[in-house]
Amino acid sequence: MEMSAAEVLEALEESGALLRGHFILTSGRHSEGYVQCARVLEDTVLTTRLAEAAVAKVSDLDLDLVAAPAVGGIIIGFAVAQALGVNFIFSEREQGAMRFRRSFEVPHGARVLVVEDVVTTGGSVSEVVDLVRESGGEVVGVASIIDRGGEKVFDVDLTSLVRLEVESWEPEKCPLCAAGEAVVSPGSRRLAR
Repeated sequence: MEMSAAEVLEALEESGALLRGHFILTSGRHSEGYVQCARVLEDTVLTTRLAEAAVAKVSDLDLDLVAAPAVGGIIIGFAVAQALGVNFIFSEREQGAMRFRRSFEVPHGARVLVVEDVVTTGGSVSEVVDLVRESGGEVVGVASIIDRGGEKVFDVDLTSLVRLEVESWEPEKCPLCAAGEAVVSPGSRRLAR
């Protein structure tokens, strides 16, 4: 089941997932826009529709497994794996490094789709890509609900349901910081200042 970018944006807006303010992104960059995908993923029916839409976009890939970074990628990653009929694993941070825990394994030679809710630079995705490769798997693609644009730090094709061009800045170049606006990190592993 396909969803147009306009339908995805409408779902994000109706769920209250699109926020305005001064935010620290997971990448460490600052932005005046933030997407709290957890709000849209509260709706299990909508989550299933988003997952099916993602699967429709990667239907040409022969996949064995879906892997996602905790926390943002877990719900949509599971839903995509369910729609594909393949197993699902997720990585977690352990002493600052991304790891597969809970006895999760990537079978040698497995063709893996990495799934994330929102990709900005793709730092967490890159870490999962590396973990899959170190485990003997082959990453054949990355899928996300939202691509926030910008330069990616991973070397795999990204397929997203919608691309949002929301400007972001390095903290030292942030005009919102220069204006003295308070900053929050609603879903980041970084602390607000």
